[in-house]
Amino acid sequence: MSALSAVARPSSHALNPATLPANALAELNQLLSGLNAQQRIAWALEHLPGTHALSTSFGVQSAVSLHLFATTAPNIPVIMVDTGYLFPETYRYADQLTDLLGLNLQVYQAQLSSTWMEARLGKLWDAGSDGIARYNQLRKVEPMQRALQDLHVRCWHAGLRREQSSTRKGIAILDIKDSRFKFHPIADWSDIDIGAYFLMHDLPEHPLLQQGYVSVGDVHTTRPLQPGMDASSTRFFGLRRECGLHFDL
Repeated sequence: MSALSAVARPSSHALNPATLPANALAELNQLLSGLNAQQRIAWALEHLPGTHALSTSFGVQSAVSLHLFATTAPNIPVIMVDTGYLFPETYRYADQLTDLLGLNLQVYQAQLSSTWMEARLGKLWDAGSDGIARYNQLRKVEPMQRALQDLHVRCWHAGLRREQSSTRKGIAILDIKDSRFKFHPIADWSDIDIGAYFLMHDLPEHPLLQQGYVSVGDVHTTRPLQPGMDASSTRFFGLRRECGLHFDL
């Protein structure tokens, strides 16, 4: 019996994220931990109900998840939240990977333009932790929630990894968030695994990687890694690590 077929198909009742018992979720995660990333994605597509979608920031490691899904689930909706403040290099990288991988890209933006937001609220990212939280809610969280609703997503896939930060070290492969399944097929991958996958599949790097950026978000809250600096300090002036998309803050 293959590793994939060894993961028993749950009952219809068990596939409902609203009623799935915690012990059943834990058992599924234990079984999924024995599969590789491609097998995990295949399992999710077969067993988790409803529309599936993958979110991406087109950051320095995003090409791995995008390639995995492009080769396993070619037409899956790929959601990108465009804050209006991304680096020019990120926009060009998004175009490059979309063309290279044939992505079914779905771009969502805040309902208020960046210029109007600044006229009304000022530069929120300069207003401390609370200002950054409000900025993230307006320009990231709300558009993502709207995308998930518009596309009727019941299983949200993301490329989060435990090794990325202390806030992510406890993430599960299969989780439940806001009454839908949340799936992290490369949760247990290391930085070495990511690098090896890039090399194996000859994937293009984000243009800012060679300029010292280890994480890339918006132009005003992202800095390159400097000697003696912790990687978590390269985003949001070190005031916070998460933007609220994947974790409630």
